[in-house]
Amino acid sequence: MRARADALIPRPVLFWTGVILTCAGVIEHLWMFADSASMDFDMSMMGMSPVMWAAMIAIVVGVVISACAVVRPAGTCSAVLSGPPRAPRVSRRRLIAILTFALLVDQMKPATLAFISPGMRAEYHLSATGISWLPTVALTGTVLGSLVWGRAADRIGRRATLLIASLLFLGTTVCGAMPSFGGNLIMCALMGMAAGGMLPIVYALMTESLPPGRRSAIMVLQAGLTTTGGYMAASGLAAILIPLAGWRVLWFAQLPLVLILIALNRWIPESAAFTARQARPERVPASALFRRPETAKTLVVSGYALAWGLVYWGFITFLPSQLASSGGHGMSAATLLFMSSLLAIPTCAVAAWLYTRWSARGTMAVYAALTVAALLVLAIVGMDGSRPVLLTAVMLLFSGTAGVIALLGPYTAEIYPLAIRGTAGGWAAAVGKSGGAFGPPLIALILLTPGGMRTAAVFVALPMTLAGIFFALRGSNPQTADESGGAEPLGAGSDDRVGGEASSQARHTSPVPHHGGTVA
Repeated sequence: MRARADALIPRPVLFWTGVILTCAGVIEHLWMFADSASMDFDMSMMGMSPVMWAAMIAIVVGVVISACAVVRPAGTCSAVLSGPPRAPRVSRRRLIAILTFALLVDQMKPATLAFISPGMRAEYHLSATGISWLPTVALTGTVLGSLVWGRAADRIGRRATLLIASLLFLGTTVCGAMPSFGGNLIMCALMGMAAGGMLPIVYALMTESLPPGRRSAIMVLQAGLTTTGGYMAASGLAAILIPLAGWRVLWFAQLPLVLILIALNRWIPESAAFTARQARPERVPASALFRRPETAKTLVVSGYALAWGLVYWGFITFLPSQLASSGGHGMSAATLLFMSSLLAIPTCAVAAWLYTRWSARGTMAVYAALTVAALLVLAIVGMDGSRPVLLTAVMLLFSGTAGVIALLGPYTAEIYPLAIRGTAGGWAAAVGKSGGAFGPPLIALILLTPGGMRTAAVFVALPMTLAGIFFALRGSNPQTADESGGAEPLGAGSDDRVGGEASSQARHTSPVPHHGGTVA
Protein backbone atom coordinates (compact mmCIF):
# COMPACT_ATOMS: atom_id res chain seq x y z
CA MET A 1 0.00 0.00 0.00
CA ARG A 2 1.50 3.40 -0.99
CA ALA A 3 1.78 5.84 1.90
CA ARG A 4 0.05 9.18 1.78
CA ALA A 5 2.34 12.21 1.97
CA ASP A 6 0.87 13.44 5.24
CA ALA A 7 1.65 10.08 6.85
CA LEU A 8 5.33 10.91 6.37
CA ILE A 9 5.34 14.69 6.90
CA PRO A 10 2.38 16.31 8.66
CA ARG A 11 2.63 19.51 6.57
CA PRO A 12 4.40 18.56 3.32
CA VAL A 13 3.79 21.84 1.46
CA LEU A 14 5.25 23.84 4.32
CA PHE A 15 8.19 21.43 4.62
CA TRP A 16 9.23 21.65 0.97
CA THR A 17 8.72 25.41 0.97
CA GLY A 18 11.24 25.62 3.78
CA VAL A 19 13.66 23.32 1.94
CA ILE A 20 13.42 25.49 -1.20
CA LEU A 21 14.05 28.67 0.85
CA THR A 22 17.07 27.05 2.51
CA CYS A 23 18.47 25.85 -0.81
CA ALA A 24 18.00 29.33 -2.31
CA GLY A 25 20.03 30.87 0.50
CA VAL A 26 22.78 28.26 0.17
CA ILE A 27 22.93 28.65 -3.63
CA GLU A 28 23.34 32.42 -3.27
CA HIS A 29 26.35 31.82 -1.02
CA LEU A 30 27.68 29.28 -3.50
CA TRP A 31 27.37 31.87 -6.28
CA MET A 32 29.39 34.37 -4.22
CA PHE A 33 32.02 31.72 -3.62
CA ALA A 34 32.26 31.09 -7.36
CA ASP A 35 32.68 34.84 -7.96
CA SER A 36 35.76 34.79 -5.73
CA ALA A 37 37.64 32.58 -8.22
CA SER A 38 39.48 35.63 -9.55
CA MET A 39 40.89 36.12 -6.03
CA ASP A 40 41.96 32.47 -5.73
CA PHE A 41 38.83 31.89 -3.64
CA ASP A 42 40.17 34.09 -0.84
CA MET A 43 37.07 35.66 0.70
CA SER A 44 38.71 36.99 3.86
CA MET A 45 38.74 40.57 2.54
CA MET A 46 35.04 40.51 1.67
CA GLY A 47 32.35 41.80 3.95
CA MET A 48 28.83 40.53 4.53
CA SER A 49 26.89 42.20 1.71
CA PRO A 50 23.13 42.91 1.95
CA VAL A 51 22.52 40.05 -0.48
CA MET A 52 24.46 37.66 1.74
CA TRP A 53 22.49 38.79 4.79
CA ALA A 54 19.25 38.24 2.89
CA ALA A 55 20.45 34.75 1.93
CA MET A 56 21.26 34.01 5.58
CA ILE A 57 17.76 35.11 6.62
CA ALA A 58 16.28 32.83 3.94
CA ILE A 59 18.27 29.90 5.34
CA VAL A 60 17.16 30.55 8.92
CA VAL A 61 13.50 31.01 7.94
CA GLY A 62 13.62 27.93 5.71
CA VAL A 63 15.08 25.67 8.40
CA VAL A 64 12.58 26.91 10.99
CA ILE A 65 9.61 26.44 8.63
CA SER A 66 10.66 22.92 7.63
CA ALA A 67 11.39 21.96 11.24
CA CYS A 68 7.90 23.06 12.30
CA ALA A 69 6.41 21.11 9.40
CA VAL A 70 7.87 17.74 10.41
CA VAL A 71 6.73 17.84 14.04
CA ARG A 72 3.46 15.96 14.33
CA PRO A 73 0.77 17.90 16.18
CA ALA A 74 -0.17 16.65 19.63
CA GLY A 75 -3.09 14.28 19.73
CA THR A 76 -2.53 12.71 16.31
CA CYS A 77 -0.71 9.57 17.52
CA SER A 78 -3.90 7.72 18.32
CA ALA A 79 -5.19 8.40 14.82
CA VAL A 80 -2.02 6.99 13.35
CA LEU A 81 -2.40 3.89 15.48
CA SER A 82 -6.04 3.29 14.74
CA GLY A 83 -6.10 3.62 10.99
CA PRO A 84 -4.91 5.36 7.82
CA PRO A 85 -2.74 7.13 6.92
CA ARG A 86 -0.20 4.34 7.41
CA ALA A 87 3.55 4.57 7.49
CA PRO A 88 5.21 2.91 4.48
CA ARG A 89 6.38 -0.66 4.75
CA VAL A 90 10.05 -0.20 4.08
CA SER A 91 12.58 -2.89 3.22
CA ARG A 92 15.00 -3.41 6.08
CA ARG A 93 17.90 -3.55 3.65
CA ARG A 94 16.89 -0.22 2.19
CA LEU A 95 16.51 1.30 5.64
CA ILE A 96 19.96 0.05 6.68
CA ALA A 97 21.46 1.52 3.49
CA ILE A 98 19.80 4.92 4.00
CA LEU A 99 20.75 5.20 7.67
CA THR A 100 24.30 4.08 6.85
CA PHE A 101 24.44 6.85 4.26
CA ALA A 102 23.18 9.31 6.89
CA LEU A 103 25.99 8.30 9.26
CA LEU A 104 28.53 8.54 6.44
CA VAL A 105 27.49 12.13 5.70
CA ASP A 106 27.55 12.83 9.43
CA GLN A 107 31.09 11.47 9.88
CA MET A 108 32.40 13.53 6.97
CA LYS A 109 31.77 16.77 8.88
CA PRO A 110 34.34 16.39 11.70
CA ALA A 111 36.76 14.60 9.37
CA THR A 112 36.73 17.62 7.04
CA LEU A 113 38.06 19.88 9.80
CA ALA A 114 41.50 18.31 9.56
CA PHE A 115 41.74 19.12 5.85
CA ILE A 116 40.45 22.69 5.90
CA SER A 117 42.58 23.83 8.85
CA PRO A 118 45.85 24.44 6.90
CA GLY A 119 44.12 26.54 4.23
CA MET A 120 42.04 28.44 6.77
CA ARG A 121 45.12 29.17 8.85
CA ALA A 122 46.97 30.57 5.82
CA GLU A 123 44.02 32.67 4.60
CA TYR A 124 43.28 34.27 7.97
CA HIS A 125 46.96 34.41 9.09
CA LEU A 126 46.23 32.49 12.26
CA SER A 127 48.63 31.07 14.80
CA ALA A 128 48.47 27.47 15.97
CA THR A 129 46.53 28.65 19.02
CA GLY A 130 44.13 30.63 16.87
CA ILE A 131 43.26 27.77 14.50
CA SER A 132 42.79 25.45 17.48
CA TRP A 133 39.52 27.28 18.18
CA LEU A 134 38.00 25.65 15.08
CA PRO A 135 37.91 22.02 16.32
CA THR A 136 37.20 23.17 19.88
CA VAL A 137 34.12 25.15 18.85
CA ALA A 138 32.95 22.48 16.40
CA LEU A 139 33.25 19.68 18.95
CA THR A 140 31.57 21.77 21.63
CA GLY A 141 28.71 22.10 19.15
CA THR A 142 28.56 18.33 18.79
CA VAL A 143 28.33 17.95 22.58
CA LEU A 144 25.37 20.33 22.75
CA GLY A 145 23.80 18.76 19.67
CA SER A 146 24.05 15.27 21.12
CA LEU A 147 22.22 16.35 24.25
CA VAL A 148 19.54 18.40 22.48
CA TRP A 149 18.76 16.05 19.59
CA GLY A 150 18.98 12.93 21.73
CA ARG A 151 16.29 14.32 23.98
CA ALA A 152 14.27 15.58 21.02
CA ALA A 153 14.27 12.07 19.54
CA ASP A 154 12.42 10.87 22.63
CA ARG A 155 9.94 13.73 22.51
CA ILE A 156 9.06 14.46 18.88
CA GLY A 157 10.24 11.25 17.23
CA ARG A 158 13.30 9.67 15.63
CA ARG A 159 12.28 10.50 12.07
CA ALA A 160 11.35 14.14 12.74
CA THR A 161 14.59 14.78 14.65
CA LEU A 162 16.69 13.17 11.92
CA LEU A 163 15.06 15.40 9.30
CA ILE A 164 15.63 18.54 11.39
CA ALA A 165 19.30 17.63 11.86
CA SER A 166 19.59 17.10 8.09
CA LEU A 167 18.03 20.52 7.47
CA LEU A 168 20.58 22.10 9.79
CA PHE A 169 23.29 20.26 7.85
CA LEU A 170 21.90 21.77 4.65
CA GLY A 171 21.87 25.32 5.98
CA THR A 172 25.33 25.21 7.52
CA THR A 173 27.08 24.22 4.28
CA VAL A 174 27.38 28.01 3.77
CA CYS A 175 30.30 27.78 6.18
CA GLY A 176 32.37 27.73 3.00
CA ALA A 177 31.37 31.31 2.14
CA MET A 178 31.85 33.04 5.49
CA PRO A 179 34.25 35.96 4.98
CA SER A 180 35.47 36.21 8.57
CA PHE A 181 37.02 33.60 10.83
CA GLY A 182 34.43 34.44 13.49
CA GLY A 183 31.66 33.66 11.00
CA ASN A 184 33.29 30.31 10.29
CA LEU A 185 33.37 29.51 14.01
CA ILE A 186 29.67 30.28 14.40
CA MET A 187 28.67 28.17 11.42
CA CYS A 188 30.96 25.31 12.48
CA ALA A 189 29.35 25.34 15.93
CA LEU A 190 25.91 25.02 14.32
CA MET A 191 27.19 22.34 11.98
CA GLY A 192 28.59 20.51 14.98
CA MET A 193 25.17 20.64 16.62
CA ALA A 194 23.67 18.93 13.59
CA ALA A 195 26.42 16.31 13.53
CA GLY A 196 26.08 15.61 17.24
CA GLY A 197 22.45 14.65 16.86
CA MET A 198 22.70 12.15 14.04
CA LEU A 199 24.34 9.27 15.91
CA PRO A 200 21.85 8.78 18.78
CA ILE A 201 18.90 9.17 16.39
CA VAL A 202 20.15 6.58 13.91
CA TYR A 203 21.04 4.03 16.59
CA ALA A 204 17.67 4.42 18.29
CA LEU A 205 15.84 3.95 15.01
CA MET A 206 17.99 0.97 14.04
CA THR A 207 17.39 -0.68 17.42
CA GLU A 208 13.63 -0.30 17.03
CA SER A 209 13.47 -1.33 13.35
CA LEU A 210 15.70 -4.41 13.14
CA PRO A 211 15.22 -7.89 14.62
CA PRO A 212 17.16 -8.38 17.87
CA GLY A 213 19.04 -11.40 16.56
CA ARG A 214 20.74 -9.41 13.81
CA ARG A 215 20.76 -5.76 14.74
CA SER A 216 23.78 -5.90 17.09
CA ALA A 217 26.23 -7.09 14.44
CA ILE A 218 24.78 -4.76 11.82
CA MET A 219 24.97 -1.72 14.09
CA VAL A 220 28.54 -2.38 15.26
CA LEU A 221 29.74 -2.85 11.68
CA GLN A 222 27.77 0.21 10.61
CA ALA A 223 29.32 2.35 13.36
CA GLY A 224 32.87 1.34 12.54
CA LEU A 225 32.68 1.36 8.76
CA THR A 226 30.91 4.72 8.49
CA THR A 227 33.65 6.27 10.60
CA THR A 228 36.18 4.82 8.16
CA GLY A 229 34.14 5.78 5.11
CA GLY A 230 33.57 9.31 6.37
CA TYR A 231 37.29 9.92 6.74
CA MET A 232 38.10 8.34 3.38
CA ALA A 233 35.39 10.37 1.62
CA ALA A 234 36.60 13.61 3.22
CA SER A 235 40.24 12.86 2.40
CA GLY A 236 39.36 11.94 -1.19
CA LEU A 237 37.38 15.13 -1.75
CA ALA A 238 40.22 17.13 -0.19
CA ALA A 239 42.82 15.57 -2.47
CA ILE A 240 40.76 16.33 -5.57
CA LEU A 241 39.08 19.66 -4.82
CA ILE A 242 41.44 21.70 -2.64
CA PRO A 243 44.08 22.06 -5.40
CA LEU A 244 41.30 23.26 -7.74
CA ALA A 245 39.25 25.61 -5.57
CA GLY A 246 40.79 25.90 -2.11
CA TRP A 247 39.61 24.71 1.28
CA ARG A 248 36.18 26.37 1.21
CA VAL A 249 34.87 24.10 -1.53
CA LEU A 250 34.93 21.09 0.80
CA TRP A 251 31.85 22.40 2.64
CA PHE A 252 29.91 23.06 -0.57
CA ALA A 253 30.91 19.64 -1.94
CA GLN A 254 28.76 18.06 0.76
CA LEU A 255 25.64 19.94 -0.35
CA PRO A 256 24.52 17.27 -2.89
CA LEU A 257 24.93 14.53 -0.27
CA VAL A 258 22.68 16.33 2.21
CA LEU A 259 20.07 16.96 -0.49
CA ILE A 260 20.10 13.25 -1.36
CA LEU A 261 19.57 12.39 2.31
CA ILE A 262 16.57 14.73 2.53
CA ALA A 263 15.17 13.34 -0.72
CA LEU A 264 15.38 9.80 0.73
CA ASN A 265 13.20 10.79 3.68
CA ARG A 266 10.12 8.94 2.37
CA TRP A 267 11.91 5.64 2.99
CA ILE A 268 12.77 6.51 6.61
CA PRO A 269 9.76 5.42 8.68
CA GLU A 270 9.06 6.51 12.20
CA SER A 271 9.73 3.83 14.78
CA ALA A 272 6.46 1.94 15.23
CA ALA A 273 7.30 1.29 18.87
CA PHE A 274 7.89 5.01 19.46
CA THR A 275 4.59 5.86 17.76
CA ALA A 276 2.76 3.37 19.96
CA ARG A 277 4.28 4.86 23.08
CA GLN A 278 3.40 8.40 22.01
CA ALA A 279 -0.27 7.46 22.13
CA ARG A 280 0.13 7.43 25.92
CA PRO A 281 0.36 10.76 27.75
CA GLU A 282 3.15 9.74 30.14
CA ARG A 283 6.48 11.55 29.78
CA VAL A 284 9.72 10.16 31.21
CA PRO A 285 12.16 12.94 32.22
CA ALA A 286 15.78 13.01 31.13
CA SER A 287 16.79 12.65 34.77
CA ALA A 288 15.59 9.03 34.55
CA LEU A 289 19.08 8.23 33.26
CA PHE A 290 20.37 8.76 36.77
CA ARG A 291 17.58 7.00 38.62
CA ARG A 292 17.30 3.35 39.46
CA PRO A 293 17.40 0.96 37.68
CA GLU A 294 19.34 3.00 35.08
CA THR A 295 21.93 4.60 37.39
CA ALA A 296 24.59 1.90 37.13
CA LYS A 297 24.21 1.64 33.35
CA THR A 298 24.59 5.40 32.94
CA LEU A 299 27.70 5.52 35.10
CA VAL A 300 29.29 2.62 33.20
CA VAL A 301 28.53 4.09 29.79
CA SER A 302 29.64 7.59 30.87
CA GLY A 303 32.97 6.35 32.20
CA TYR A 304 33.62 4.32 29.05
CA ALA A 305 32.76 7.25 26.78
CA LEU A 306 34.85 9.73 28.76
CA ALA A 307 37.87 7.41 28.78
CA TRP A 308 37.63 6.99 25.00
CA GLY A 309 37.32 10.75 24.51
CA LEU A 310 40.51 11.39 26.48
CA VAL A 311 42.45 8.81 24.48
CA TYR A 312 41.10 9.72 21.04
CA TRP A 313 40.73 13.51 21.23
CA GLY A 314 43.57 14.03 23.69
CA PHE A 315 46.40 11.52 23.32
CA ILE A 316 45.98 10.51 19.66
CA THR A 317 45.67 14.15 18.59
CA PHE A 318 49.31 14.70 19.61
CA LEU A 319 50.62 11.32 18.45
CA PRO A 320 51.48 12.28 14.83
CA SER A 321 53.42 15.40 15.79
CA GLN A 322 55.27 13.57 18.58
CA LEU A 323 56.26 10.75 16.26
CA ALA A 324 57.41 13.22 13.62
CA SER A 325 59.52 15.16 16.13
CA SER A 326 61.21 11.97 17.36
CA GLY A 327 62.45 11.26 13.82
CA GLY A 328 63.58 8.07 12.15
CA HIS A 329 60.25 6.28 12.08
CA GLY A 330 58.77 7.52 8.81
CA MET A 331 55.42 8.01 10.50
CA SER A 332 53.65 11.02 9.03
CA ALA A 333 50.27 12.24 10.23
CA ALA A 334 48.69 11.13 6.97
CA THR A 335 50.13 7.65 7.38
CA LEU A 336 48.76 7.33 10.88
CA LEU A 337 45.28 8.51 9.90
CA PHE A 338 45.19 6.22 6.90
CA MET A 339 46.36 3.33 9.08
CA SER A 340 43.59 4.13 11.53
CA SER A 341 41.00 3.97 8.76
CA LEU A 342 42.23 0.64 7.41
CA LEU A 343 42.47 -0.97 10.85
CA ALA A 344 38.87 -0.04 11.63
CA ILE A 345 37.60 -2.53 9.04
CA PRO A 346 38.92 -5.82 10.52
CA THR A 347 38.67 -4.43 14.04
CA CYS A 348 34.95 -3.72 13.71
CA ALA A 349 34.28 -7.06 12.03
CA VAL A 350 35.88 -8.90 14.95
CA ALA A 351 34.06 -6.66 17.44
CA ALA A 352 30.71 -7.40 15.80
CA TRP A 353 31.36 -11.16 15.91
CA LEU A 354 32.42 -11.12 19.57
CA TYR A 355 29.57 -8.82 20.53
CA THR A 356 26.89 -11.10 19.11
CA ARG A 357 28.45 -14.55 19.57
CA TRP A 358 30.19 -14.16 22.90
CA SER A 359 29.30 -11.28 25.25
CA ALA A 360 28.56 -7.60 24.72
CA ARG A 361 29.89 -6.71 28.15
CA GLY A 362 32.96 -8.87 27.68
CA THR A 363 33.70 -7.41 24.24
CA MET A 364 33.53 -3.87 25.60
CA ALA A 365 35.97 -4.83 28.37
CA VAL A 366 38.34 -6.57 25.93
CA TYR A 367 38.63 -3.53 23.66
CA ALA A 368 39.22 -1.30 26.67
CA ALA A 369 42.00 -3.68 27.75
CA LEU A 370 43.51 -3.65 24.25
CA THR A 371 43.62 0.15 24.33
CA VAL A 372 45.24 0.15 27.78
CA ALA A 373 47.85 -2.42 26.71
CA ALA A 374 48.84 -0.29 23.73
CA LEU A 375 49.12 2.83 25.89
CA LEU A 376 51.31 1.06 28.44
CA VAL A 377 53.64 -0.21 25.71
CA LEU A 378 53.96 3.35 24.39
CA ALA A 379 54.65 4.55 27.93
CA ILE A 380 57.47 1.99 28.25
CA VAL A 381 59.16 2.37 24.84
CA GLY A 382 58.44 6.06 24.29
CA MET A 383 58.32 7.80 20.92
CA ASP A 384 61.96 6.98 20.14
CA GLY A 385 61.83 3.28 20.97
CA SER A 386 62.24 0.23 18.76
CA ARG A 387 60.49 0.78 15.42
CA PRO A 388 58.73 -2.65 15.28
CA VAL A 389 57.51 -2.35 18.87
CA LEU A 390 56.38 1.24 18.34
CA LEU A 391 54.50 0.44 15.16
CA THR A 392 52.83 -2.55 16.80
CA ALA A 393 51.76 -0.43 19.75
CA VAL A 394 50.33 2.25 17.47
CA MET A 395 48.40 -0.36 15.49
CA LEU A 396 47.01 -1.87 18.69
CA LEU A 397 46.01 1.59 19.93
CA PHE A 398 44.06 2.34 16.77
CA SER A 399 42.48 -1.12 16.84
CA GLY A 400 41.37 -0.68 20.44
CA THR A 401 39.94 2.81 20.05
CA ALA A 402 38.20 1.91 16.78
CA GLY A 403 36.51 -1.01 18.51
CA VAL A 404 35.52 1.09 21.53
CA ILE A 405 33.74 3.74 19.47
CA ALA A 406 32.14 1.16 17.16
CA LEU A 407 30.65 -0.64 20.16
CA LEU A 408 29.60 2.27 22.34
CA GLY A 409 26.74 3.76 20.29
CA PRO A 410 24.95 0.51 19.40
CA TYR A 411 25.46 -0.84 22.94
CA THR A 412 23.93 2.26 24.53
CA ALA A 413 20.90 2.11 22.23
CA GLU A 414 20.29 -1.54 23.08
CA ILE A 415 20.54 -1.48 26.87
CA TYR A 416 18.19 1.44 27.54
CA PRO A 417 14.39 1.29 27.34
CA LEU A 418 12.43 2.97 24.57
CA ALA A 419 11.32 5.94 26.69
CA ILE A 420 14.87 7.32 27.15
CA ARG A 421 16.80 5.58 24.38
CA GLY A 422 17.48 8.73 22.37
CA THR A 423 18.34 10.71 25.50
CA ALA A 424 20.81 8.01 26.59
CA GLY A 425 22.46 7.86 23.18
CA GLY A 426 22.81 11.63 23.13
CA TRP A 427 24.30 11.63 26.62
CA ALA A 428 26.89 8.97 25.73
CA ALA A 429 27.86 10.80 22.53
CA ALA A 430 28.14 14.11 24.39
CA VAL A 431 30.36 12.67 27.11
CA GLY A 432 32.67 11.06 24.55
CA LYS A 433 32.95 14.19 22.42
CA SER A 434 33.54 16.37 25.47
CA GLY A 435 37.06 14.97 25.32
CA GLY A 436 37.53 17.18 22.27
CA ALA A 437 36.80 20.25 24.37
CA PHE A 438 39.20 19.67 27.28
CA GLY A 439 41.34 16.70 26.14
CA PRO A 440 43.86 18.53 23.90
CA PRO A 441 44.69 21.38 26.34
CA LEU A 442 44.96 18.90 29.20
CA ILE A 443 47.37 16.65 27.31
CA ALA A 444 49.30 19.71 26.14
CA LEU A 445 49.95 20.61 29.77
CA ILE A 446 51.02 17.05 30.60
CA LEU A 447 53.49 17.08 27.70
CA LEU A 448 55.32 19.92 29.47
CA THR A 449 55.98 17.69 32.50
CA PRO A 450 58.89 15.23 32.83
CA GLY A 451 58.29 12.18 30.68
CA GLY A 452 56.20 13.98 28.08
CA MET A 453 54.29 11.45 25.97
CA ARG A 454 55.16 8.60 28.33
CA THR A 455 53.44 10.41 31.19
CA ALA A 456 50.49 11.28 28.94
CA ALA A 457 50.10 7.61 27.95
CA VAL A 458 49.94 6.54 31.59
CA PHE A 459 47.56 9.39 32.40
CA VAL A 460 44.95 8.41 29.76
CA ALA A 461 45.45 4.69 30.41
CA LEU A 462 44.21 5.08 33.99
CA PRO A 463 40.59 6.13 33.23
CA MET A 464 40.37 3.54 30.45
CA THR A 465 41.54 0.85 32.89
CA LEU A 466 38.91 1.88 35.42
CA ALA A 467 36.24 1.99 32.71
CA GLY A 468 37.11 -1.52 31.53
CA ILE A 469 37.07 -2.93 35.06
CA PHE A 470 33.81 -1.17 35.89
CA PHE A 471 32.33 -2.52 32.65
CA ALA A 472 33.39 -6.08 33.43
CA LEU A 473 31.89 -5.90 36.91
CA ARG A 474 28.79 -3.76 36.48
CA GLY A 475 28.08 -3.65 32.74
CA SER A 476 24.84 -4.86 31.15
CA ASN A 477 24.27 -7.35 28.39
CA PRO A 478 21.55 -6.32 25.91
CA GLN A 479 18.40 -8.37 25.92
CA THR A 480 18.17 -11.30 23.56
CA ALA A 481 14.39 -11.02 23.46
CA ASP A 482 12.76 -7.90 22.09
CA GLU A 483 11.31 -6.50 25.30
CA SER A 484 12.18 -2.83 24.99
CA GLY A 485 10.50 -1.55 21.91
CA GLY A 486 12.56 -3.12 19.16
CA ALA A 487 11.37 -4.68 15.94
CA GLU A 488 9.53 -7.93 15.54
CA PRO A 489 11.54 -11.01 14.57
CA LEU A 490 11.97 -11.63 10.88
CA GLY A 491 9.55 -14.52 11.03
CA ALA A 492 6.77 -12.16 12.05
CA GLY A 493 6.37 -10.88 8.52
CA SER A 494 6.69 -12.52 5.15
CA ASP A 495 8.28 -9.60 3.31
CA ASP A 496 11.18 -8.64 5.61
CA ARG A 497 9.86 -5.14 5.99
CA VAL A 498 9.51 -2.51 8.70
CA GLY A 499 7.08 0.32 9.18
CA GLY A 500 3.56 -1.05 8.84
CA GLU A 501 1.04 -0.19 11.50
CA ALA A 502 2.48 1.01 14.77
CA SER A 503 0.00 -1.09 16.66
CA SER A 504 1.76 -4.26 15.49
CA GLN A 505 4.56 -3.46 17.94
CA ALA A 506 2.59 -1.79 20.68
CA ARG A 507 2.65 -4.96 22.75
CA HIS A 508 6.44 -4.71 22.93
CA THR A 509 6.43 -1.15 24.16
CA SER A 510 6.51 0.03 27.74
CA PRO A 511 6.78 3.68 28.76
CA VAL A 512 8.66 2.66 31.89
CA PRO A 513 11.51 0.12 31.66
CA HIS A 514 10.76 -3.34 33.00
CA HIS A 515 14.12 -4.81 32.03
CA GLY A 516 16.28 -2.74 29.65
CA GLY A 517 19.27 -4.95 30.29
CA THR A 518 20.10 -6.63 33.58
CA VAL A 519 22.80 -4.98 35.61
CA ALA A 520 25.15 -7.65 36.81
